[in-house]
Amino acid sequence: MELSGFEAALTECERERRQTAREKERTGAALALNRQSLATLKGHLEEKEKLETEYSVVRELERAAGGYNGRNLVFEQYVLSVYFEDILRAANRRLLKMSGERYELHRLDRTRDRRSKESMEMEVLDQYTGKRRSVKSLSGGEAFNAALALALGTSDVIQSYAGGIQVEALFVDEGFGSLDAESLEQAVAILTSLSGGSSMVGIISHVEELKEQIGSHILVEKTNQGSRIVTESMV
Repeated sequence: MELSGFEAALTECERERRQTAREKERTGAALALNRQSLATLKGHLEEKEKLETEYSVVRELERAAGGYNGRNLVFEQYVLSVYFEDILRAANRRLLKMSGERYELHRLDRTRDRRSKESMEMEVLDQYTGKRRSVKSLSGGEAFNAALALALGTSDVIQSYAGGIQVEALFVDEGFGSLDAESLEQAVAILTSLSGGSSMVGIISHVEELKEQIGSHILVEKTNQGSRIVTESMV
């Protein structure tokens, strides 16, 4: 082979070497970029996994608060149900005494599915029969005692939760006319026991028999010039 042939081959080899070097440089840069992208992707995947774990907890909490739980209660209803149970317990302490240990109030138990949520409806447990029945089956006097016990139970719970807040005045408007003599005496005795000190109980009624059992009266009298207030004290 002539010298010119070697020179041509050498030139071609040099050209290929330079091309290979450029390709190596490009490949190295691409590899570095890919490695950087892979590291970034791994970081994103780890963050995604962490977020998915956190989301699953929040999602379960959201579903539970939204009513997808064993009791089908949304969060607001659950909070109300806790207060309601406390009120019923406080009310029953009063009602048992007022009814001669006969009646207790309980939340109405319904068949539960996703279409049925717990309500704030009540039923009454009759200790004489050992069975529960509708509160609508109570007589007028019994229903009044139940309502009074609920009002007093609500007052008890408010004061226990409020921490320092006192219900200083309680007014009971009518209902006494539906009570027999014994029930009337029991109701007045309970209300009287609440009064005194910083607490005041006011009874609004037209029942004449109450006058004999209440020490202080505020009478509203109608006159030709309009109504006027007269105070009386039997003490």
